Amino acid sequence: MRSRYSAFVKRNEQYLLRTWHPRTRPATLDLDPGARWTGLEILATTDGSAFHGTGTVTFRASFRGGALHERSRFERVDGAWVYVDGEFLD
Repeated sequence: MRSRYSAFVKRNEQYLLRTWHPRTRPATLDLDPGARWTGLEILATTDGSAFHGTGTVTFRASFRGGALHERSRFERVDGAWVYVDGEFLD
């Protein structure tokens, strides 16, 4: 989760797509060049240990002018954790 947040901060589209589940990955991303991310707060996690194949992360990512509050689902693909999808909260 933290690495994907950092990729959003740096607008690293390649990394974001590479760490997105092939089943739900978009062809391209439209990252806002004006977005200024200011912080990430992990609020909760479920599963996601070395013994799990799935997990969730609930987080709040702050940006200038607001925040994104989401519960993200992750799955292991070939041993690596990848983002599946998320549910916006609030």
